[in-house]
Amino acid sequence: MTRRLFTAAMLAAGLLATAGHAMADPIKLRFADSTTADAPRSKALVDIFAKQLGDGFVFEPYFGSTLYKQGTEIVAVQRGNLEMALMPPSDFAKQVPAFSILTAAYLVRDAAHMKAIFESEVGDEFKAMARDTMGVVILAPAYYGTRHVNLRGDKKINVPEDLAGIKLRMPGGESWQFLGESIGANPTAMDYAEVYTGLQTGAIDAQDNPLPNNRLMKFHEVTDQVVLTGHNVGFGILLVSAKLFDSLTPEQQQAMQEAADAAFEWSNAEYIKEEAELIDYFKGEGLDVYTPDVEAFRAFSNKKYLDSELSKEWPEGMLEKINAL
Repeated sequence: MTRRLFTAAMLAAGLLATAGHAMADPIKLRFADSTTADAPRSKALVDIFAKQLGDGFVFEPYFGSTLYKQGTEIVAVQRGNLEMALMPPSDFAKQVPAFSILTAAYLVRDAAHMKAIFESEVGDEFKAMARDTMGVVILAPAYYGTRHVNLRGDKKINVPEDLAGIKLRMPGGESWQFLGESIGANPTAMDYAEVYTGLQTGAIDAQDNPLPNNRLMKFHEVTDQVVLTGHNVGFGILLVSAKLFDSLTPEQQQAMQEAADAAFEWSNAEYIKEEAELIDYFKGEGLDVYTPDVEAFRAFSNKKYLDSELSKEWPEGMLEKINAL
């Protein structure tokens, strides 16, 4: 009887040790992004998102495309080689063409409109498409700033026709390339990390990024002017593997959602603040900063999109719903 009790006690102790070890193993969240570690959205993920998640998770960020080449991150998540990524709508559109509507010039008006879209029934539709077709869960959108044209030389740009023949760097992919075409330029695909050298050597004439990105990447050192076209609200979508998300407890899922919301509430405000300050900064650096005929750009772009094959992929009534928000 004593031997039996001893054996049972030892077995119970072993099970407790195994359970304790399992409870001690945190959930690894490998994350990849093409931007730098000092960007507000990167700081928000490291300093707010990761810390708010707590000890049950280990957040492993890889910035500057150090782990995966820009544009390949979603596939890495789908294959189980990453758990999380922050990707623009154009990358979602490669697998679900309906997302291309979110890349259209002059559609998303500002950060508040972006947030309203994802908190509405429209946002629910996109979240369902991402989960059902791609196997990823959308947590939250992250505002990067409004995109403007930043170029070499002193040619004044007032209307889209003035950009004819201008080699404008755009990321690869149909949605990005069409965005450049929709404002009158000649889009040229180039990785983000190569843009500075491309501008410096004249391989490209211009690039379009939000003002905070321009300063982070020092594009102002190799360009002469910023044309405030405001043609596209730049934002990314924080995604996590649906398989991983579904394995979490409801409490962990809620914690992850709340941490994402808190992180981007801070970083969105930081980007808006920086944008307001950077016009004077770039002027002080010797760049010519001015506003073109934005309505001419808007009309030119709207016609381009509505006449394009891309718009045929947009869900019926989606454009009107987004405009009404």
